Amino acid sequence: MPTRKPLLPHVARRTAAWCGVLLLVAGVAAVAVWLVVALKTAVTPVLLALLGTALLGPVHRWLTAHKVNRSVAAGLTCAALVAVGGGAGYIVVTALVDTGDQIVASLKDAAQWVIDHFDIEGVADVDDLAENAQDLVGRFGASAAGGLLTGISVIGSLVTTAVLALLLTFFFLRDSDRAGHLAHTIAPRGTGDLVEAMGRRAFEAVEGFMRGTTFIALIDALCITVGLLILRVPGAVGLGALVFVGAYIPYLGAFISGAVAVLVALADRGLVIALWTLGVVLAVQVLEGHVLQPVIQSRTVQMHPAMVMIALTAGASVAGLLGMLLAVPLCAAAFGVIGELRKDYEAGGTARVVPGGS
Repeated sequence: MPTRKPLLPHVARRTAAWCGVLLLVAGVAAVAVWLVVALKTAVTPVLLALLGTALLGPVHRWLTAHKVNRSVAAGLTCAALVAVGGGAGYIVVTALVDTGDQIVASLKDAAQWVIDHFDIEGVADVDDLAENAQDLVGRFGASAAGGLLTGISVIGSLVTTAVLALLLTFFFLRDSDRAGHLAHTIAPRGTGDLVEAMGRRAFEAVEGFMRGTTFIALIDALCITVGLLILRVPGAVGLGALVFVGAYIPYLGAFISGAVAVLVALADRGLVIALWTLGVVLAVQVLEGHVLQPVIQSRTVQMHPAMVMIALTAGASVAGLLGMLLAVPLCAAAFGVIGELRKDYEAGGTARVVPGGS
């Protein structure tokens, strides 16, 4: 009996199958994003706690390796996080507050320099922009009370999120040894090892990203601060603090903080010092891109800059600044999971081929 000829050629059937898979994945991803946005009040502390756990994991493991009780080690690690994070936050905020007026004034002078030298039509003076902004604010003066209440609500929400994230970090650190058992418990039969491997690979990617980014941010901030102090650029410490904070948003943060430093130098020290400042910023970025990142983050998931920018854009559209901060670590985790799946698939394919060839 002759075999029935398929209606579609093999290539068309494979393409249709892959399109179906992509549509299914896109649908699941869309539902997941919708759930995250709808439950952001609960999801945000969990994600921040995971980032904190990834950053503090080596400290907790070192303490437990020296026979410290897991709960005590987790408590000490969280206390160290509060002390170091609070101290660093105080230094950054103090530096920005102390030099904020000077930086803003320098940016205003730089904008005026640009207007004067490039003959921008429609803007006679930077003060005109400031007056227009004040008029715009005055028009909405009736909503000041509502804005004050909204600000108080936002501060309360931030404090609650920070406290909840700290508590979750404590529990994640203390019970991290049970993660493998949990993966085997919730995974379908026969897939426990794969689920555990994917979870470990994703967490290793996030852990490497957080440690590497923090170390690189510290080196960048120190180098740029020293360079700005040598060039006598005003607000050097505040600009260095801005560099440190901006380093957690890859590419975009470095661009913004570097641009601010150059504009401040242009306004207060002139074009020559501004060019030297630009040289310092570019030299630090070259050092980061060609030395620090390959050495420090060589064991983590490497992503193409275009993929990083797409992730930042998607994160900003979903959750604003917080989304930009979380986008790259989540992408690193996703790439880690994909790499583990590919490794498992290749190992399975090898296992299937070897018996047939013997």
